[in-house]
Amino acid sequence: MAQDLFQYEKMVEAALRGVVRDALKRAAREGLRAAHHFYIGFDTRMPGVVLADHLRGQYPGEMTIVLQHQFWDLKVGEESFSVTLSFHKQLERLVIPFAAVRGFADPSVNFALEFAMPEEDKSKSAGVPAPIAPAPPPPPADKTTGEVVTLDSFRKR
Repeated sequence: MAQDLFQYEKMVEAALRGVVRDALKRAAREGLRAAHHFYIGFDTRMPGVVLADHLRGQYPGEMTIVLQHQFWDLKVGEESFSVTLSFHKQLERLVIPFAAVRGFADPSVNFALEFAMPEEDKSKSAGVPAPIAPAPPPPPADKTTGEVVTLDSFRKR
């Protein structure tokens, strides 16, 4: 097979991360309307992640945050976003590069994206079990089921 000089896989991943960026930009500008809310899972070990030490200790590998009712000062840039959240009645500022995002979901409309861990990150964490992040609640029974889009289907095996 010919060598992929265009690196389509990276283009697709960048485009899907752009969906996350655009959704967050809209939420920062307009707020979350109706039942929309976001679950964002991210790798706490990635360069550029800013997280309080006690949170990093609780979530040494991966953390999932929820943007729904109580979040403040959501700022979205091209490479990262920042938000203030309450943890045990203590406000904490988080900075999360889009490259660290592993999952994004808006359960209100059954939309979800999953991003694979880069190969170099997989080798660092091999044999170390990741903490289990809380799963989003199941959608109401009267909604149609959504489709999860994973990048793995585009990867060469």
